[in-house]
Amino acid sequence: MPLDVILLVLFGALLHATWNAIIKAGTDKSLDAALISAGGAVAALPFLAFLPLPNAAAWPFIGVSAILQFAYFQLVAGAYRAGDIGLVYPLMRGCAPLLIAATSSFVLGETLSGGALIGTMTICAGILTLAFEARHGSRHAIMLALINACVIATYTYVDGIGARISGNAISYTLWMSLLPPVLLFAWAISRRGARVVAIHVRVHWWRGLIGGSGSIASYGLALWAMTKAPVATVAALRETSILFALVISVVVLKERASPWRYLAGVIIAAGGLILKLG
Repeated sequence: MPLDVILLVLFGALLHATWNAIIKAGTDKSLDAALISAGGAVAALPFLAFLPLPNAAAWPFIGVSAILQFAYFQLVAGAYRAGDIGLVYPLMRGCAPLLIAATSSFVLGETLSGGALIGTMTICAGILTLAFEARHGSRHAIMLALINACVIATYTYVDGIGARISGNAISYTLWMSLLPPVLLFAWAISRRGARVVAIHVRVHWWRGLIGGSGSIASYGLALWAMTKAPVATVAALRETSILFALVISVVVLKERASPWRYLAGVIIAAGGLILKLG
């Protein structure tokens, strides 16, 4: 994989870890997830006029992606309510690229090189190692995380294909970001009422704008990379976001790190090196 692609995906991984930390730190995870989705849409709007429309063949993928993104954000919020981030995040992000690597030859006809396959498996192993320190979490949290891993793998395929046929990965990403917040806020209002939602937005709008900008930039970089490299390897490299999440937890949040976290960091870094050399 080219070095410039690797560096941009790693930067996107840092942004991804940041917006997940914002959701986990919030007091109302469902509404914070909706806010971040809306923040991504707001950040996208100013750029739409300067980019070409995606090719017509890509619009069905944008529609399907919106539904999957709605499910993803709901499951993220539910999983963070049910379990610790040390268990939930590694399972969600570690299992998804494993699913993609196992099925990409059937879905996309992509064959990974030996080095790319080893690097992908190494990164996934490092991420899943983190689950050992929180392996006594609730079954409900584990189930939600595994279901979301399937959703992540599915929308990765949908958007990976959609970005390739759209003619412009950035344009695809920005248009794709507009519908999920509509679905998320419509659902929130139907369940919680317009007044509760409006109060949360008025107080915490800045969280959505910061997290949403990071979210859309992170995913846009990943989709662009998928036009330059196999989807499975990009998906695996993107999940190094957990490594940045560990740094944030230790340096910023002053959380204690177990030996499992340091071991996982070494394994993930080794996987990234293998991807570069492979």
